[in-house]
Amino acid sequence: MRAVAYVTLDVFTAMRFAGNPLAVIPDARGLSGEAMQKIAAEFNYSESTFVLPPEDPRNTARVRIFTPTTEVPFAGHPNVGTAFVLGRQKELFGRAVGDVIGLEEQAGLVEVQLLREDGEITGAAIKAPQPLITGPGVAAELVAHCCASLDVTAIRLSTHAPLFASVGLPFVFAEVDGLESLAAARPNLAIFAQALSNHPQQPDFSLFLYAREANDPWHIRARMFAPLDDVMEDPATGSASAALGAYLVSLMPEANVDAKITIEQGVEMGRSSLIGVQVSKSAEILGTVTISGRCVPMMRGTIEL
Repeated sequence: MRAVAYVTLDVFTAMRFAGNPLAVIPDARGLSGEAMQKIAAEFNYSESTFVLPPEDPRNTARVRIFTPTTEVPFAGHPNVGTAFVLGRQKELFGRAVGDVIGLEEQAGLVEVQLLREDGEITGAAIKAPQPLITGPGVAAELVAHCCASLDVTAIRLSTHAPLFASVGLPFVFAEVDGLESLAAARPNLAIFAQALSNHPQQPDFSLFLYAREANDPWHIRARMFAPLDDVMEDPATGSASAALGAYLVSLMPEANVDAKITIEQGVEMGRSSLIGVQVSKSAEILGTVTISGRCVPMMRGTIEL
């Protein structure tokens, strides 16, 4: 019988039992993709990561990311959490781990900067692996129907209509008119399935609802629903936060912008998360999109195979 080590942690939080849980397998050598999928289903977290030696020796590792049902090319909190775990190790695959980590993923190379306070690693900041891509629009009525108890008049259209956008993983983004409407949303699985059938070119229909604070438009409260992936609600979605930040900055009329955005998520679930997003724009061209957050170790042990 083979034993495989694992670590779990809470990501995008400085408090235990908050943020977004993540399971990391720091040495996944010898595991098949099928075995990885079964392990991810056993943990039943929104994502689990599996660390392998890099294909390019200039990089730190290759990482595969699995939800309980499928493999995904990129996700925010798995990268932040995995880098946090690897940075706390003395070495990885026989090499020292520095403060800048390169992770090879299906979506491309993800560059991660470890964050420290008083010499201790507290979290990580990652750069989105792909530029902003905007996709087709989505009817406001469809978004409202996806969320039972949400009236279509709650969908705010003044900044933008609902649409798909991505910096590595696509989401549908829709702004609502305040925290009361955000709290009222309840995902309807049947309507989500209908919504995906209405957009057959898209791999998924994951909905990121958000409300902007009136006195500080760069402080955002959000919720993310992906019931087609068995994620009724996600407490922290870094990849969606990065895409939303990039899209909002792209809409600004100013040619040069350096925006620092705070996205609060998971509040309605009792797992409050804080995601930092930094987006720059120079001469009307979007630059690097970075997301950052803290991490808290939770459990470690072995999986018997």
